[in-house]
Amino acid sequence: MQTILQILKMAGGWHPGLYLKIDNVPYMELVIEAMDESGPMGLPALSVAHYGEQNGDLMRDPEMCFELGMAAGPHLSAFYFRNDYLGVEQWSRNIVRGNYVHLIALHEQHQQFAKTWDNNLRLQRFADAFTVKCIRG
Repeated sequence: MQTILQILKMAGGWHPGLYLKIDNVPYMELVIEAMDESGPMGLPALSVAHYGEQNGDLMRDPEMCFELGMAAGPHLSAFYFRNDYLGVEQWSRNIVRGNYVHLIALHEQHQQFAKTWDNNLRLQRFADAFTVKCIRG
């Protein structure tokens, strides 16, 4: 998720209360926000989502949650995926009854999806849209 990391860097980095909303017409708005709780490994967590609307309700299409790691350089590791239009909610890493659970194959799917999504965000120029908003904002 290099595009998200680039946007985070331009925004001054992860911090509690971080909330970024990037409008980039004709694409769905992108929302990046710090989560109140740490991720499953105790690291800072981040939600990244595209939002649409259906019958007046906000719909995630998709939302992914990541832990922000710093070892060997900044990186994002997925642990949650949700798509409201498809009715899908998946945890690939979580704490369940006090135990760390890592569904390796699902985590790999989440990481691969995140890589593809990140490439789309790059091609759709979301980092540029964020920069323009900051300059005009």
